[in-house]
Amino acid sequence: MNFGRGRSREEPEINLIPMIDVLLVIIIFLMLTTTYSRFAGLEINLPTADAQASNTKTVEVNVAVTAAGDVVINKRPVNGSGQPAIVAALQAAVPSDAKDPVVIINADAKAAHQRVIDVMQAAQQAGLVHISFATQAAQH
Repeated sequence: MNFGRGRSREEPEINLIPMIDVLLVIIIFLMLTTTYSRFAGLEINLPTADAQASNTKTVEVNVAVTAAGDVVINKRPVNGSGQPAIVAALQAAVPSDAKDPVVIINADAKAAHQRVIDVMQAAQQAGLVHISFATQAAQH
């Protein structure tokens, strides 16, 4: 006796929908529980030294460039507007026995870029090779 004669035999099939749902739940769980760390800067270990601080004081020449383009060296305005006047003023501002003087340029934010370049070229012509720029911290 064949009881299953009239019925068609169904083939077993794997239903993928529940498996996809389970995998999505696992992915969401992993995304929520994973910690992400973001580094905003570099970690640098600076070298240490046991040397004594030197007693020699560096000579600083403060050069200010105003928004109008005027040049002031050590609180004294420069007479003339060309590079030769700036070179002469820089040479006069540095003592003859100074070793490696530093030129610190304080330029107004609205000063012409060319005027700052003129001051840098004048410092080079005067034999002053150490140049630094003074800045102000931004206030928010």
